[in-house]
Amino acid sequence: MKEFKVVAPFQPAGDQAQAIQALSAGVLGGDKYQTLKGVTGSGKTFTMAKIIEKTQLPTLIVSHNKTLAAQLYREFKSFFPDNAVEYFVSYYDYYQPEAYVASRDLYIEKDASINEEIERLRLSATRSLMERKDVIIVATVSCIYGLATPEIYKEMTATVALGEILDADALMRRFVELQYQRNDAVLERGRFRRRGDILEIFPAYLEEAYRIELDWDRVERIRRFNPVSGAYMEELDRALIYPAKQFVMPADMIHRALDRIKEELEERYEFLKNTGKFLEAERLKTRVEYDIEMLTEMGYCPGIENYSAPLSGRAPGSRPDTLINYFPKEHLTFIDESHVTVSQIGAMYAGDRSRKQSLVDYGFRLPCALDNRPLRFEEFTSSIDRAVFVSATPAKLEIEKSTRVVEQMIRPTGLLDPEIEIRSSEGQMEDIYGEIRKRIAAGERSLILTLTKKMAEDLTDYLSGLGLKVRYIHSEVETIERVEILMDLRAGKFDVLVGINLLREGIDLPEVSFIAILDADKIGFLRSVTSLVQIIGRAARNAAGKVVMYADRTSDAMRDAISETDRRRKIQSDYNNANGITPTTVKKAIADILTRHAAENKEAAVTSIEVLKKSYNVLVPAQRKQLIRALEAEMLEHAKRLEFEQAAAIRDEIEQIKTMSVAGTD
Repeated sequence: MKEFKVVAPFQPAGDQAQAIQALSAGVLGGDKYQTLKGVTGSGKTFTMAKIIEKTQLPTLIVSHNKTLAAQLYREFKSFFPDNAVEYFVSYYDYYQPEAYVASRDLYIEKDASINEEIERLRLSATRSLMERKDVIIVATVSCIYGLATPEIYKEMTATVALGEILDADALMRRFVELQYQRNDAVLERGRFRRRGDILEIFPAYLEEAYRIELDWDRVERIRRFNPVSGAYMEELDRALIYPAKQFVMPADMIHRALDRIKEELEERYEFLKNTGKFLEAERLKTRVEYDIEMLTEMGYCPGIENYSAPLSGRAPGSRPDTLINYFPKEHLTFIDESHVTVSQIGAMYAGDRSRKQSLVDYGFRLPCALDNRPLRFEEFTSSIDRAVFVSATPAKLEIEKSTRVVEQMIRPTGLLDPEIEIRSSEGQMEDIYGEIRKRIAAGERSLILTLTKKMAEDLTDYLSGLGLKVRYIHSEVETIERVEILMDLRAGKFDVLVGINLLREGIDLPEVSFIAILDADKIGFLRSVTSLVQIIGRAARNAAGKVVMYADRTSDAMRDAISETDRRRKIQSDYNNANGITPTTVKKAIADILTRHAAENKEAAVTSIEVLKKSYNVLVPAQRKQLIRALEAEMLEHAKRLEFEQAAAIRDEIEQIKTMSVAGTD
């Protein structure tokens, strides 16, 4: 296998080296749990990368949301350009799970929109784990949901070798078993086609396709090619094709499982009838018999995952196989932002169980549907080999489980945690206005944290009335617009951003030197010790960073957050004095706010726009409308893939094209 090798233009700095050494020794020594307690801006991601390089173990990195996972994925791709870095998150752009609300007698059918690119990346992740050991997978908690058994997944492949004798019809039947669809007109991902003695298949996990050329029954040539341009890329001796879906079963296992499904249906049908639920009994019988017929004829049915236990031969109540089972026994797991991610992992099972239990009770699903579930927390912890919790504010659970807690308090820039003051809420607006004016004069930015969306919007209106350039951001603001707002703040297009809790983790705003926390003494999640420390960290990228808590009393959470910040400042200050370091504000390209590849993305977007424009005459109204529709479709695709820069570039181009409309020509 290839060794993990970090490629970076810098070496460990500050206390990164001691953190890398201590945690690597713990991993290699077999410690089950350790914690990296690293302040914001101390380079925790780089430390994680160097630990992987030292331990040489396949690694799973679990994050608590897609956006942060995407950031980590891009960073690790840049650190490990010669290794397999994969991205494994939920592939739904929209997901409405199947549910039944008994109080309203309301059945909600499953509805979902699958992002094809994310589905490709998920399939690429499982394929990499099958073929190599130098694998890093960045995942969300999607990794604790059920997949096909690794042994079955590995068995469900099609292999074509140069010079072998094969039956083309049998090979195509195999493709169908692997959930590929035949389409002789258009070759798309997850499809195959035949043209005489040439077979072409576009694997669901690749960006290229395979062309298999036959001389009667002998494989004469295998080539990898670009399915769009048709250009050949590589001559191959062998092609190994994995399934197009992550839940697949061989035909003999499906047929064996049907007997178990029929038996369970009969038992459940009698139970419902005996308890007076005749409607539920008939409903269940109709639905399951239809699924059995589909499985018999097609080898697949809608909602096949609800039969995962009988299909895979698992005992009722047993834990499902997940992405973790695809890793070798010896592997490493990083749980990023563990103070959030750990609790999220623990919460998944109960919510899923409650929803499915209602479906079972009212005759929509068999009891085996309950076994299509996420892992319980104890099942997750028993599945992973060695783990490192990573957070600036690890929770009590992580600390108690860890045999070693390593602090990483020194920033390579020498920056200290910000100064903190407590001020009375009386006259807070006048005080905040004065602080903001100081920052504007210094060319710096300010953040204001409120408790509610309404308060954020009202405060934005109030400050605008005072002549300040101010915007707000919260969960109802569209994702692309959120990115643009943050970029505009950094670029100085406005000076003040008002938000709630969206500004806590994973956002770098080095231009921000002042943070105002309103209602800092309120009791609750948004003003807990963890939340306050995370908020304070947003001002730790600027040498002039300062946080003011506006409150009428000093809560325990405020006191603990200030005490922890003061402790960190002393460690950082002592280190700077001992090493002659002067704190320096982080200098970071504005385009880096959510992606390190914004420039490349914009260039790619412009290229795609130019290609489309050459296909249409914008002076012809009908063709102009067609071009706008094509660009809008491409914009949405980029948004689905988290490529916000490209989406924004295309949106601006659409607006320009619309302005070309001449009155009376449409």
